[in-house]
Amino acid sequence: MPMSGPVDATASTTALPTGTVTFVMTDIEGSTRLIQALGDRYPQLLAEHYRLLREAFGSAGVEVGSQGDALFYAFTDAPSAVRAALGAQRRLFEHRWPADVVVRVRMGIHSGEGRLLSGDYVGLDAHRTARITAAGHGGQVVLSDAARVLSEASMPPGATLHDLGEHRLKDLERVEHLFQLVAPDLPAQFPPLRSVPGRPHNLPAQVTGFVGRARERQQLVDLLRSCRLLTLTGPGGTGKTRLAVEVAAGCGAAFGDGVHFVPLATITNPDLVIPTIATTFNLREGPARPVLDALIGHLGQRTMLLVLDNFEQIIDAAPVVGELLAAASQLTLLVTSREPLGIAGEQEFPVPPLRLPNGSARLGIEELRGVESVALFLQRARSVRPGFDLAPSNAAVVAEICVRLDGLPLALELAAARVRLFQPHELLAHLDQRLSFLAGGRDRPERQRTLRGAVDWSHELLGEAERALFRRLSVFIGGCTPMAVEAVCQPGELGLEAVDGLSSLADKSLLHRDETVGELRMTMLETIHEYAREQLEASSEKSEMAARHAAFFLNLAEQAAEHLRGPDQRPWLNTLDQELDNIRAAIRRAIDFWRARTRAADGRRPHPILARPQPHERGPRIPRRAAGVADAEGVLGVPRCRPRGAGRDRRLARRLRHDASTDRRSPRQVSRAGRREGHRESTRKLGLRSHHDRPPGST
Repeated sequence: MPMSGPVDATASTTALPTGTVTFVMTDIEGSTRLIQALGDRYPQLLAEHYRLLREAFGSAGVEVGSQGDALFYAFTDAPSAVRAALGAQRRLFEHRWPADVVVRVRMGIHSGEGRLLSGDYVGLDAHRTARITAAGHGGQVVLSDAARVLSEASMPPGATLHDLGEHRLKDLERVEHLFQLVAPDLPAQFPPLRSVPGRPHNLPAQVTGFVGRARERQQLVDLLRSCRLLTLTGPGGTGKTRLAVEVAAGCGAAFGDGVHFVPLATITNPDLVIPTIATTFNLREGPARPVLDALIGHLGQRTMLLVLDNFEQIIDAAPVVGELLAAASQLTLLVTSREPLGIAGEQEFPVPPLRLPNGSARLGIEELRGVESVALFLQRARSVRPGFDLAPSNAAVVAEICVRLDGLPLALELAAARVRLFQPHELLAHLDQRLSFLAGGRDRPERQRTLRGAVDWSHELLGEAERALFRRLSVFIGGCTPMAVEAVCQPGELGLEAVDGLSSLADKSLLHRDETVGELRMTMLETIHEYAREQLEASSEKSEMAARHAAFFLNLAEQAAEHLRGPDQRPWLNTLDQELDNIRAAIRRAIDFWRARTRAADGRRPHPILARPQPHERGPRIPRRAAGVADAEGVLGVPRCRPRGAGRDRRLARRLRHDASTDRRSPRQVSRAGRREGHRESTRKLGLRSHHDRPPGST
């Protein structure tokens, strides 16, 4: 087990490393027998043993502690740990011990997350190292698969790794794939490892620690007890695969015939799904036996969990998966996909982003460290910059980075990798171009090496009509209702019903329902919205969508103007609150449009332009338009967090509304009346010019 205690005075006082750490533990085999045999001579032998180990480990590692005859070291990289362990075994083997004793030391090496609490390592990885050490024999060095992955490319000269197979270790749910370090000048033959009978699995080894998601893990473990097809859904980068692997590893004891991982990301032909699953069990199609029959025969009554990873691009294979479930009654499937399979018996589990530091201004640094998205960012940042940590100077910026990246694990990991070069405030400034800025990870699948690639993967799976609706939806800011989608995006002209189109995009994890409001309202994660906006800007539909969007929300403002006094006031105010971002976007687009025209002065005065009648309009619609625009601009110009001046703006909106309903002046005259009542101040708050600032001769 992890240990702490008196540390030899010669031990290093260097700070313990964090992030991805490689642990080495040592233990004298048969130490109790040695104590009984040597009596008073044992302390001297123990001290000599410690001296040899510390000389071998040197400054490459940091001593964590010692207890009895056990020593615990931490290394910042796995190759250094392997070299140190090999050097220590050579020193111990070559040392001249007393003639009547044999000293054999077993060693365990494991790479995982180095988390500190009060100066000591905490977490499962330190315990896992202790169990690996205990499974070995004196003179043997045993590595976990995680340590192998990080060290095998830089092995010491002449050293190799011998595969010891999968082993179940005491008190640990997950089966460990273990390896023995072999060198020509050291003993290589040892008895079988001291492990408990294990269950087979081929789950991929993880070289980084798993952060958060305790609630989701427990929910998924509970669901696997009651359903046989559990599908984790969510957009690219939410961590579906990693969560599935953690859950599968944690509930392996419930599946007596093992847990098996089947990667499907490279398959695009649905007909290859069953052959790929069969290959996991070394099954092949015979002359008279289809591969599906062979697979069903193998699974039979076995109690087994299959993890089918990345199913979305072969969704048409869902029915044959249903056949497999029906034929193998003890089989359970855990599937990751960007959309559900849609077959009988399926339980969908939408994987949410990591929890965000909402209200971060009220959170202290220690509280921020406990927020899942911040914890992941910190852990991954320390892997490229070990000294990185939260401080009063950067805590708020790190929190904002996590919020801007929607709590998406992939985005947070790619951003954290940039900490090698950028300070947090510099990183935050680049997030307006997150799709191109966030890239890295040579060992990642191609679709996850950039944030853009993760969304590309989902976009490529859409039909043409769905792609068009997806990009058109980016014209909305802060979400939209089905009514707004019908009016602005006009899915009918794409051959889609509005609700069906929205449902399809939601199934593919590109949209999600806003759960903060009662009525149906759809929204996008900011990362996905940025991608959709790029698609719209690259199309020929940008101007048309902006015009439709402006017309819809101008009409909404006109309707609101008629109901802001009386019994309907509250629901209309709630509607304006929900659509605040859309109303602001419509006004700003109109301002930007007119600023780009030769009559620049008009572009600096939104009232007369947006209130100007269209060629086909006559009668009372004109003053209503002026009133609606006045109310909408009041919404735009009065930040809720700065009430100072709000009364003046409300008085301005009331005067414009009154003028519009009782006066027959033109919209321009209504606007001038508003300016005489203080419109100059409101327009300055918006960064616009008053009529005194207009160029001579403008109208």
